[in-house]
Amino acid sequence: MAKHDPLLRQAHGDTYLGFDFGTKKIGVAVGQTTTATASSLQTLRSINQAPDWSGISKVIQEWQPVGLIVGISRQDDGTDNPVTPRMLKFCRQLEGRYQLPVYQQDETLSTFEAKQLLFDEVSVSATKLWAVQDQLAAQLILQTWLNHQAHYTATPKDARVNN
Repeated sequence: MAKHDPLLRQAHGDTYLGFDFGTKKIGVAVGQTTTATASSLQTLRSINQAPDWSGISKVIQEWQPVGLIVGISRQDDGTDNPVTPRMLKFCRQLEGRYQLPVYQQDETLSTFEAKQLLFDEVSVSATKLWAVQDQLAAQLILQTWLNHQAHYTATPKDARVNN
């Protein structure tokens, strides 16, 4: 079940959803460019190794994003992993179904990083870890994308504030 954000109605055209695609589960996160922050939402279980389109549609309808961010995993040398073609197909399907721009974000090690954070630093049990690692990975993917957007949209005035 998705968390309901009381500020949801106040988000005006800057909401994005992030996805950590997997053949068994898809993690979902939400974020806004105005705050440059992402939050984990939920994990959707795949149905016969196919995305839960009903669940994805519900999340998109609830949050009304202006764009979708999907983590894409590749080998260290830039070549595709075995799952990369399925991730790219998921991107095309999202774009075709929802008529929203889909942005690809390098997700190398995002699930590993999520597991490390949860297991080592927060001491989450293995059972709970399995349930939430994908939504945290989606949050990390989306946060990386938002950080990149904030960096490239900063004005010279914004850059001087920290000097």
